[in-house]
Amino acid sequence: MIGFLKGRLAVKQPPSLMVDVNGVGYELEAPMSTFYGLPAVGEPVALFTHLVVREDAHVLFGFGTDGERRLFRSLIKISGVGPKIALGILSGASVEDFLRIVEAEDVTMLTRIPGIGRKTSERIIIEMRGSVQKLAASGLGQGALGDGQVGEGRSAAGAALPPTPQSEAFSALIALGYKPPEVTRLLKSADEPGLSTTDIIRRALKSAVKT
Repeated sequence: MIGFLKGRLAVKQPPSLMVDVNGVGYELEAPMSTFYGLPAVGEPVALFTHLVVREDAHVLFGFGTDGERRLFRSLIKISGVGPKIALGILSGASVEDFLRIVEAEDVTMLTRIPGIGRKTSERIIIEMRGSVQKLAASGLGQGALGDGQVGEGRSAAGAALPPTPQSEAFSALIALGYKPPEVTRLLKSADEPGLSTTDIIRRALKSAVKT
């Protein structure tokens, strides 16, 4: 089992990234909560990881904190919640926000995340209700790796022939499960010159959970 990776950020294209560890490139998928804090391409980075083994592929997921990873692992144990939905939850709400949603039994908020219907939302709240206090007490939102840890919201500079931030944000939201017409609407709420890809996605996701 791969527990964490430390290396240099080689590619950053939400929701996928690549970490160069001594000349070996590890491809990962990560929630937007992790992407918001990634350093620039070429800079040192350290991520907690979780490996999902499927019949057709081995998929490695990366997280900026151990709290994010533990919440991810708790979510994928719930019937009807796979890695994609778990990533969507972590992308649409911080760990702390998710705990508050469960405590408040806010079913409607969860149903605004792609792939989560009312029944699944209710199941998540019921099954997570008993573990919320335990997870919160253990510092669920904490636990970043040192020595090349995730940075604070720097943009992905230095990639060769990068697409525009708007097109990257569009692709990322599609990968998170949003439909093209909905993505177009969400991106209009984040239409401001000079924003980075992660800033556009952050604004779009905030708009999604408020509507």
